[in-house]
Amino acid sequence: MAKVSFHDLATLSPEAHQRLFRRSEADLSPVLETVAPILAAVKAEGDKALVRFGREFDKADIREGQLKATEADFDAAFKAVDTETQAAIRFGIDNIRRFHEEQKPEAMWMKEIRPGAFAGDRYTPIRSVALYVPRGKGSFPSVTMMTSVPAVVAGVPDIAIVTPPAPDGGVDAATLVAARLAGVETVYKVGGAQAVAAVAYGTETVRPAFKIVGPGSPFVVAAKGLLAGVIDTGLPAGPSESIIFADDTVNGGLAALDLLIEAEHGPDSSAYLVTHSRRVADEALAALPGIWAEMSPQRRAFSETVLTGAHGGIVLTRSIEESRNFINTYAPEHLEILSEVPFEHLGHITEAAEILLGPHTPVSIANYGLGPNAVLPTSRWARTFGPLSVHDFVKRSSVGYVTKAAYPEFAAHTHRLAVYEGFSSHALAVSPLRDKFLR
Repeated sequence: MAKVSFHDLATLSPEAHQRLFRRSEADLSPVLETVAPILAAVKAEGDKALVRFGREFDKADIREGQLKATEADFDAAFKAVDTETQAAIRFGIDNIRRFHEEQKPEAMWMKEIRPGAFAGDRYTPIRSVALYVPRGKGSFPSVTMMTSVPAVVAGVPDIAIVTPPAPDGGVDAATLVAARLAGVETVYKVGGAQAVAAVAYGTETVRPAFKIVGPGSPFVVAAKGLLAGVIDTGLPAGPSESIIFADDTVNGGLAALDLLIEAEHGPDSSAYLVTHSRRVADEALAALPGIWAEMSPQRRAFSETVLTGAHGGIVLTRSIEESRNFINTYAPEHLEILSEVPFEHLGHITEAAEILLGPHTPVSIANYGLGPNAVLPTSRWARTFGPLSVHDFVKRSSVGYVTKAAYPEFAAHTHRLAVYEGFSSHALAVSPLRDKFLR
């Protein structure tokens, strides 16, 4: 077994300490150089470029005219996915829908700000949204569930999924099942940077969208950055990252078990066990080989790369307070608070996108259907972004209405401020000139 990275904060230099907060996609410069010509090609060539890149990057046997999933594809998917897996998808979708129904804002509200003057908000669905479902390191019907359900609950009329094609040119069967069960019928067999370009510009087959959401590789993240002026790219969701925070009330083996959850996503993931307990750290180190032995070779290789590299391992702090400070500075995508008294720690954690409490709430359960959304901001964006939600699929318009009786008071104060700021048209609009036209 390769040596797991062990970071004792008491012995680290300030520079080494700061390096712990870097993510794998921190410098996208080389990726941007690769992605830019892909975006330009899709804009210029449309479907032809999508097919070429599908063959080159996904090694997919795909042709023009085959970029959209057909009814036959959906039918075959339901036959291919066993009933137990379908039941698990239905279970997750039901929980996710219940949670997001509670999030849904009322269509409109207004309040009487002053007698005769009303103001409020109105919420309407975004007209068209694309949902990115990755496939490079596995199949993710769970991402389909997490992105599709809130979009459907929000009432988005035009929803499309983009996902990389398989070598045979098809779409992961469980992804198609999850899409239909969630209420989405349009699925394009396109992935990577080219998928972002396709929904930004539109092609002969792919309809352009107003917004794209969903996690992806550094290439997807880079494409979103370059196309941010063309399409709303939503919350920044890159490679997976997690912190398992364990106090001295739990077994370190449990911490090791959960540390591997997000680490197995890929070699570009980030995963730390943060603890002030040397016992917990030692128990975790001792447990890892046995857990790795139970994993598939590919996922073991991914997680070993993460935990032995620069973006993972065990962080030993000098106190619970230092652990909490490390977490708030890191601002993780996923955070588990492994403790018999998790709520004692919760009030001290402010910078995390997802916070899972106690030894019976592993990230796995949240990823597959506890209810809250598992599409989360990465790269410290948890400091200003929250999880994907119904609110990401609606837009807010403010609404105002001033009655004839309330108008004079508002006009007088507005006129005064407009004159002060030097905006003559603003002032004229609430001057006696208006009264002349109103009569």
